[in-house]
Amino acid sequence: MSSFTLNGYGGLILLGATTTLLVALAATAIGSVIGVLMAAAKLSPSRVLRHVASAYTTTIRGVPDLLVIFMVYYGGSSTLSHLFEHSIEINAFTAGAVSLGLVFGAYATEIFRGAILEVPRGQSEAAAALGLPGHRVFIDVVAPQAWRLAIPAFGNQLTVLLKETALVSLVGLEDLMRRVGFAVEGTNRPFFFYLVAGALYFVLSYFMTNAFSMARRKTTTTLAR
Repeated sequence: MSSFTLNGYGGLILLGATTTLLVALAATAIGSVIGVLMAAAKLSPSRVLRHVASAYTTTIRGVPDLLVIFMVYYGGSSTLSHLFEHSIEINAFTAGAVSLGLVFGAYATEIFRGAILEVPRGQSEAAAALGLPGHRVFIDVVAPQAWRLAIPAFGNQLTVLLKETALVSLVGLEDLMRRVGFAVEGTNRPFFFYLVAGALYFVLSYFMTNAFSMARRKTTTTLAR
């Protein structure tokens, strides 16, 4: 019974797993928006926008993810405190979601850009010839096909993001790894509890991968119709 309840730490660890999942989902939302905007900037005729997007992706992908987390957590608090002239502290959850969102967005930018470029240009030209305005051409013709092409790489990157959430525990977020650490300290059973953590990460990654596989099949079926 003790092992089944994880020595009384079962509920704590499940709460940590929930926090991990929430951080991953928040970072995915932030990163996806950034990815779409930066992909559009990279494909823009504006040289300034292209340079800004390239600088962002090159910088973020060129530094360790942990450094981005520290910069947002510590630098963000000090910057906001300076701007508003009173102490403002960014909590660990917000710092984790924003920093991992920035990292995810850099990779999502290239995923979306590559997917958009793979959509045959003739289709958008045909839609424009039929009188569809530019934004409708993108929304109705280009985006659905680009999303189908982007799903495999996007899903893989999301799995990477899920594992990277463990880094946020270093700034105090009580996620899965940090709460497992509490269990290890309280029971002196590191191998057992880190094995439990690995199993939970595997389960979350497994369901996430399968969800994206189903989404791809559904999207492919819809487009085929």
